[in-house]
Amino acid sequence: MLLKAVLLVAFFALMVIVGFLCRRSASDVSGFVLGGRKAGSWLTAFAYGTSYFSAVIFVGYAGQFGWKYGLASTWVGLGNAFIGSLLAWVILGRRTRLITQQLDSSTMPEFFGKRFGSGALKTAASVIVFIFLVPYTASLYNGLSRLFAMAFDIDYTWCVLLMAVLTGAYVLLGGYMATAVNDFIQGIIMIFGIILVVGAVLRDNGGFMNAIVTLSKVEGESGVGMNGPFVSFFGPQPMYLLGVVLLTSLGTWGLPQMVGKFYAIKNESAIAKGTVISTAFAFLVAGGCYFLGGFGRLYSDSIEYTASGTPVFDSIIPSMLSTLPDIVIGVVVILVMSASMSTLSSLVITSSSTLTLDIIAPLAGTIRSGRGAKHPARTGASSGMAEKTKLVWLRLLVVFFIVISAAIAIVQAKSSVTFIAQLMGISWGALAGAFLAPFLYGLYWKRTTAASVWVSFGSGILIMVGCMWAMFTGHVFISPYFTSPINAGFLAMLSGLVIVPVVSALTKAPDKPLVEDMFSCYDRLVVTHASVALSGEDE
Repeated sequence: MLLKAVLLVAFFALMVIVGFLCRRSASDVSGFVLGGRKAGSWLTAFAYGTSYFSAVIFVGYAGQFGWKYGLASTWVGLGNAFIGSLLAWVILGRRTRLITQQLDSSTMPEFFGKRFGSGALKTAASVIVFIFLVPYTASLYNGLSRLFAMAFDIDYTWCVLLMAVLTGAYVLLGGYMATAVNDFIQGIIMIFGIILVVGAVLRDNGGFMNAIVTLSKVEGESGVGMNGPFVSFFGPQPMYLLGVVLLTSLGTWGLPQMVGKFYAIKNESAIAKGTVISTAFAFLVAGGCYFLGGFGRLYSDSIEYTASGTPVFDSIIPSMLSTLPDIVIGVVVILVMSASMSTLSSLVITSSSTLTLDIIAPLAGTIRSGRGAKHPARTGASSGMAEKTKLVWLRLLVVFFIVISAAIAIVQAKSSVTFIAQLMGISWGALAGAFLAPFLYGLYWKRTTAASVWVSFGSGILIMVGCMWAMFTGHVFISPYFTSPINAGFLAMLSGLVIVPVVSALTKAPDKPLVEDMFSCYDRLVVTHASVALSGEDE
């Protein structure tokens, strides 16, 4: 107990010290929200990866999907690495950095507002972010409760309050840069932690081959018609597994807290290195988490079950770890705490910056204009609000989002409303379903229209609201396949990818000179070495 407590206290102290040392970088809005767009490759890559993977992944998703699909759940981790990280950096990274600087946008809603010339779009996107990031944020705490109860026998409420206070402390002190530096430290802990845990669990089951042999003898659910389904290549339910892979991988392309990392990249070198680092990080952490979860069925005698006999998925990973040595449990607790705090800090910065810069500041400007104030652009006060006032609002809203998410997490745990994966799946599906398609097309296709963005917003939200209705009423949504929030989120994303080009083709094209000016940032001549690009000379 003393060893675990010392490790935890040292970890907490380090996080707060980093926040204190980075306080100067948060002296203005750009520094607080984006780190002044000066984050290098390692910081950006680790900030991306640690925001991606949290207690929701390690405890919720790894436990749930490892139980359902066995070792085939490792495909989810590989998808996260190669679709959610590698392709995201290659397809979105550079263009996002260029056009958001060209438009002087700091948030995804602000991008939509300026890219499509619609303040209403910016407001709508801000409301969507506010509504659906809150349950996502609340879900981060839940995975910690069982681990802390196992390691320290501490009540869940104290776990939530401890995490909330410490995360708030370093975010308030150092803003984005403190978050990025702490993400780097937390990412290192996550890498070594997951390697240690996987090795310890395999050793606890007699080694890799013995664990595989034992798992191959576990029978599948009725109707699967497969021997050894949990060691098969695609698992007992390949189509359901595909939905999980696509939502958790492609879905990151539309999440504001993930895309926001590209806004802050320092230069081209940081993009090239960050792509490799981020992919390797996801391969180790996500691949390791889901691979570990694949052995969950070996602990069927020790996990918790509901009254109906259904496994409590959130109990699977803690049950797997409960028999390990104290030092390993201490590392695991810090691993999951690192994952959750890094994601929480990213979410609260995203939420507070969106609400401040996209709703409160413009509203203040409107009020000032109504009282006869000079035009904001002529007074130098962006959006009608002074820089110091924006910083005050940003910090106040950081506190607000942390408090409200902690309160929801405590209420949810006491009433046992839902599992971690369901909370995250609903939020992730709504945000990705609404934002992915218009953001992707907005980066690449000049013909994308504001009307198509509105339809994408509406379709993504309606699909996930329909899924929520089906979950709480017991009805079937479209088909049994889409009653799951994971598969409904997959449907929402694909619908947007079809809707945006179709509606854009049927509606009035945007103003050509304005769009050409926006896209001019991609056409600037950049001189580089021949090792990067061929000269174009004739052979």
